[in-house]
Amino acid sequence: MLIQTWAFLFKNWIVTKRNAFSLFEILFWPTVGFFSVGLLTRFLDLDADMSSFILIGIISMSLIQVCQIDVAYGLLYDLWSKSLKHTFMAPVHSFQLILGSWMFGIVRSLFVFLFLSVASHLAFGFDFFQPGVGALVLFLLGLFGISLVIGIAVCILVLLFGYKADVAAWSFSYLMALLCGIYYPISILPSPLPEIARIIPLTYFLEFFRTFYGYQGGFDCLLGWGFGLTGLYLIVEAILFKAVLRRAKRIGTLNKLSE
Repeated sequence: MLIQTWAFLFKNWIVTKRNAFSLFEILFWPTVGFFSVGLLTRFLDLDADMSSFILIGIISMSLIQVCQIDVAYGLLYDLWSKSLKHTFMAPVHSFQLILGSWMFGIVRSLFVFLFLSVASHLAFGFDFFQPGVGALVLFLLGLFGISLVIGIAVCILVLLFGYKADVAAWSFSYLMALLCGIYYPISILPSPLPEIARIIPLTYFLEFFRTFYGYQGGFDCLLGWGFGLTGLYLIVEAILFKAVLRRAKRIGTLNKLSE
């Protein structure tokens, strides 16, 4: 099982290192997004607490985007190369495909995190390690769990709608940026958006980490809600993925997407 899981991680690594444009996903876009927002905080002359609020959000968004796209690539690479049916003909389980791709996404996200953390300290005096190792590890685990949820959702849509679904790989994370308080607290959102934000785990993980920088939100048991919702969504997605894959095999979707 470990070897089969490692095979999908290795596959993503091979495809990535042969694609020069993949560097844009782990260096260019996160860096441009981070510095554009960071310089905006300087222009607006925000105090340290407000700057920390926004910088935590933009760094978190970058990590989620990089990690979840690798989970989605587990199927998108095969979709684009018209080899989707060959993947599911192999003697492997679908969770090994997801897990291997997710592990590679975690590695890339950690690289982005270290780079942006150092850059935030040097450029804006923001210390991402201030909460301590324990809180930071819990926060990162939460972000990686959310990335897995988004990535699996994209894979489900690919099996349902084929090429029309690849836009979801870039849409979901930005939709979450609107709802979950990346740049502002969710309390300023018009109804019913705050209620929707409360069922998205990222809302709780962001509030948890921001409490170490002086921000006090309106939720209790932040980690419980965050990990609880993430676990619930993963269970639901696991059931849906199996059902959708079974349907795709039955009606010939895998063959159609491989021609």
